[in-house]
Amino acid sequence: MTHLWVRAESRPNEDRVGITPAGVASLIGRGMTVTVEDSPRRVIPIQDYARAGAQIAPEGSWPEAPEDAMVFGLKELPEDGTPLRHRHIMFGHAFKGQPAGRALLKRFREGGGTLYDLEYLTDEDGRRLAAFGYWAGYAGAAVSLMAWVAQAHGGLCGPVHVHASREHLLQDLRARMDATGRPRPRAIVIGAKGRVGRGASDLLTDLGVPVTAWDMAETAHGGPFPEVLMHDVFINAILAQPGAPVFVPADATGAARTLTVIGDVACDPTSEFSPIKVYDRTTSWDAPVLRVADVPPLDVMAIDNLPSMLPRESSEDYAAQLLPVLESLDAPHVGPWGRAEQLFREHVKEV
Repeated sequence: MTHLWVRAESRPNEDRVGITPAGVASLIGRGMTVTVEDSPRRVIPIQDYARAGAQIAPEGSWPEAPEDAMVFGLKELPEDGTPLRHRHIMFGHAFKGQPAGRALLKRFREGGGTLYDLEYLTDEDGRRLAAFGYWAGYAGAAVSLMAWVAQAHGGLCGPVHVHASREHLLQDLRARMDATGRPRPRAIVIGAKGRVGRGASDLLTDLGVPVTAWDMAETAHGGPFPEVLMHDVFINAILAQPGAPVFVPADATGAARTLTVIGDVACDPTSEFSPIKVYDRTTSWDAPVLRVADVPPLDVMAIDNLPSMLPRESSEDYAAQLLPVLESLDAPHVGPWGRAEQLFREHVKEV
């Protein structure tokens, strides 16, 4: 019998979950066992999962889960170096040469476990079957505008926090932008036709920001892209991967630019394929931007769990996309699960 163990997220500011109580009931109805760890932060109360039929376990108890359980979370595990013996479903960020990713793969190799990376659950044509991209783009554009507002007041963007709803976020940010007394900035979104780009474009449009929407056709020539520097705000919505063009080179911190805010929603600064070369580390909820130039200012936003700013909307959207894939967990060696496992096997041999 397939046993899905939904772990509590250990990362600060992570209230999301990848399955709803209705999803739990669906899996149980298919004959699966579902255990959900208690969590004081999860946006959906544990009582709702209990009513759906899930077994409830203490927070952080997944290391003692039965050997055959598949441990399901979203963000990274505690970096304690312990070998990993279970099959884990999560965003591993381990297949692009990232240092932390190599350390994670080593833990799987030592423990004999398996990583099914959520980013690589794809159909036969390589298209992702579930993604948080839309809400990452939406929230990432919002934080980028918060950085623009802070610059208008002569400062640096302060800490960000969870918003109760999309409407609450819009109301708050619209008031902040209006209080600057300035016209709306001009923004460019690259990757505008994808999930991330659509989310970013929708947020900007909701707030009256003019958007230049670029996708593959506009970037096919490979660069350089001086147009990016002619906008106030740039939102990067493409993943770092081999062959990705450079949108913002390292020398772009010079004064000959209009650009003052970069929102790197794709956020993979430690990859050699990153299309933004003016920064080298992610930012956080407490310190949302990294100032990489002073005159004129240039701030980079690179938070890597942006959808958690809108945890209910993003969780419900993602869980609905992922549920049909979870319903096929009784065949973990074929289909999207089989493809994800094969990718893991290829990469774990390299560490």
